Amino acid sequence: MSPIVVGTVGFGLLLAMLLMRIPVAFAMFAVGFGGIWVLNGLQAATGLLSSETFALASNSELIVVPLFILMGNVASVTGMSRRLYEAAYATIGQIRGGLAAATVIGCGGFAALSGSSVASALTMGRTALSEMDRFNYSPRLSTGVVAAGGTLGILIPPSTGFVIYAILTEQSIGRLFMAGILPGVLLLTAFLLTVTVLCTLYPEMGPKGPPTSMTEKGRAFLGAIPILVVIFITIGGIYTGYFSPNEAAGIGAALVITIGAVGGTLTLRSFWEAAQSSIVTTASVILILIAAHLINPFIALSHLPAEVSHLLVSLDLGVYGTLILILSIYLVLGCFLEGLAMLVLTLPIFLPVIFDLGIDPIWFGVLVVLTLEMGLISPPVGINVFIVKSVARQVPLIDIFRGVIPFWIAMLLTLIILVAIPQLSLWLPGMM
Repeated sequence: MSPIVVGTVGFGLLLAMLLMRIPVAFAMFAVGFGGIWVLNGLQAATGLLSSETFALASNSELIVVPLFILMGNVASVTGMSRRLYEAAYATIGQIRGGLAAATVIGCGGFAALSGSSVASALTMGRTALSEMDRFNYSPRLSTGVVAAGGTLGILIPPSTGFVIYAILTEQSIGRLFMAGILPGVLLLTAFLLTVTVLCTLYPEMGPKGPPTSMTEKGRAFLGAIPILVVIFITIGGIYTGYFSPNEAAGIGAALVITIGAVGGTLTLRSFWEAAQSSIVTTASVILILIAAHLINPFIALSHLPAEVSHLLVSLDLGVYGTLILILSIYLVLGCFLEGLAMLVLTLPIFLPVIFDLGIDPIWFGVLVVLTLEMGLISPPVGINVFIVKSVARQVPLIDIFRGVIPFWIAMLLTLIILVAIPQLSLWLPGMM
């Protein structure tokens, strides 16, 4: 059997296992190990398994993952993320659709802490859905806002998606973090405009909330100051060069733990819960990365990347035509596969094409990450939609999917803008 045939069969088996909901890491371990065994022998497969596992597990860059995850989890259990929502709610909650807009802003702020779309959707769902329900917001709007707002989690730094992309492509984590800031703000603005348009066209979807006094506004902002300071120090330190991403993650985690302990909101019990959750999430990410470093050599040995690169170049679509084709493939795959699985599966195939065409890998990383996020609210998988459904059990699933459609369109328009204007992604990294 030729390497191309082995690679195609292996890739098909991997897709089949993922569609059967076999965990991503285990599916990649099986196909990667089996594929290298077929192409290069058992000794090569076992040797690569041991060497790649040790090399990746001892990679110092990966320290950023557990520390930022711990920072987000501690911020969640101490109520810091809820205070961001309360500050936004106190400011704009009294206008039509204000609670929905405040939820978007709260999701953006929490995303800057947790770097997780699922965590953002889950936490803000528990906090905001009951409030919007109390003021008679349309369930379609309220659930759609939470599901879509959670997608900001992987674009606004610190982002786990950017860390994985950086490790797989050997790019700078700090530059990718900076590259995500302006696109994240642009997407946040697009979501706010979407809420405004919906509530203008259909006023009954987002009634006005109760007015708040200046004292209440000031109290809400004071409550949000500590976490805003943490975000400013960690992201600002990376941008100015005072901290590396690893140092920023350590400082951010230390600051939220200190603030929680001094303020009395962090107990030993809640810290243990946050630490346990961080360990489980980190283990999942590390397993996926180890599996990726096992399956990538198999894909290379099969010559699939070279064949795909040759095919795309032979189509003669030009730089933008090829880029749009690749992003379209991601959009389709996003309807069926989980984001990290797509990232690990496709980067070894598409990255040689990107380099051949002279496309900036930092810019490409932003576009890919945003496209992956669109998959989180795309049927039939739509992980964020199912997360919100677990919180809002009384809302039919079809209504949640209908609610996210306007926000999916806003994400598509944002993606088009980022493709058309690369400097929105590259300006801040270039200023570092």
